[in-house]
Amino acid sequence: MDNSQNLSYQAGQAKGQAQEKGNQMMNSAANIAQSAKESLQEAGQQVQAKAQGAADAVKNVIGLNK
Repeated sequence: MDNSQNLSYQAGQAKGQAQEKGNQMMNSAANIAQSAKESLQEAGQQVQAKAQGAADAVKNVIGLNK
């Protein structure tokens, strides 16, 4: 393999490695986004449940839950 072929091979290797690293970073970002989405959904459900509990408590105090 002459010098120009070796350089071309190394450039191809570097390109492939950069593409793989980019793919890994995109997958990592997607995983982080999915995790954040799930956390926000869970937090929203907890807030909704607490609000419903508070509303029910108020209804009980003022006698609307009979």
